[in-house]
Amino acid sequence: MDRNLALEVVRVTEAAALESARLMGRGDATAVDRAAGAAMRRAFHAMDVDATVVVGEGREGEVEGLYVGERIGAGGAPIDVALDALEGATVCATGGANALSIILIAERGRILWCPETYMDKLAVGPEGKGVVSLDRPPQENLRALAEAKGVYVEDLTVVVLDRPRHDGLIDQVRRAGARVQILADGDLAAGIAAARPGSGIDILLGVGGAQQGVLAAGAIMALGGEFQGRFRPRNDDERGRLREAGIGDLSRVCGPSDLVGDNVMFAATGVTNGHLLSGVRYFRGGAATNSVVMRSRTRTVRWIEAHHRFDFKPEY
Repeated sequence: MDRNLALEVVRVTEAAALESARLMGRGDATAVDRAAGAAMRRAFHAMDVDATVVVGEGREGEVEGLYVGERIGAGGAPIDVALDALEGATVCATGGANALSIILIAERGRILWCPETYMDKLAVGPEGKGVVSLDRPPQENLRALAEAKGVYVEDLTVVVLDRPRHDGLIDQVRRAGARVQILADGDLAAGIAAARPGSGIDILLGVGGAQQGVLAAGAIMALGGEFQGRFRPRNDDERGRLREAGIGDLSRVCGPSDLVGDNVMFAATGVTNGHLLSGVRYFRGGAATNSVVMRSRTRTVRWIEAHHRFDFKPEY
């Protein structure tokens, strides 16, 4: 893949973030999600790529665009795309934290065609690579991570989604002595932040969306961290769709290479303030966006603060 694609892709996430942030806090999650999707699709069609949506906004017939299997782009390099025009639509609609616009691109055929289901996830930074495992209990992982980082378990901060299914996990983390940050939403941003030095997050644990896990895996790989996921389907329909995707062994722990290959580009733009990025800020005549762009092959990470002037309308 052309390395310049990474900087092209961030223009697409910026467009979606700018459009959706206008509706932040207005209480309409459907409207804000639709605005982000429409802006992302328009911007993508200006890129010189032949892209197939592998992880998208939904299935064909269920959403207006960016559905799984849709071909987008103006034509050119063949790539696969995993995207979430607005990760955290409800969060954005209520003015909460960690809403992002996200795109992951890879060579054709490398991103897993992941259905909508759940996944047990673990994410850490470089110090935790090869140290922790989904096959171990939380207490063991926390002790091993603390030793690798050269700190006490009590110094670690664990992020977990606030869901009834995590009551036992949170209790185990507390009994181990670690600090717990419980999130209403936004485990994707928090998971990536766990791999970023100085973020204040040491490890993400718990069950969340599998498609968000695919997106997080690529970013965490580019940051040199560790991501592990195990599929947790909720019903027979999801188990059937996993089998159709070639995923038969539900006990298997998947790493980034299983989910996205080994050569990806990742871009995200903040819509609201969060663990990873600042949200869109408006000023007279324009707005500022905060984005990150990563390439796994070179481990290049760029943090981009962009100022957009609305009196010079961009041609997406």
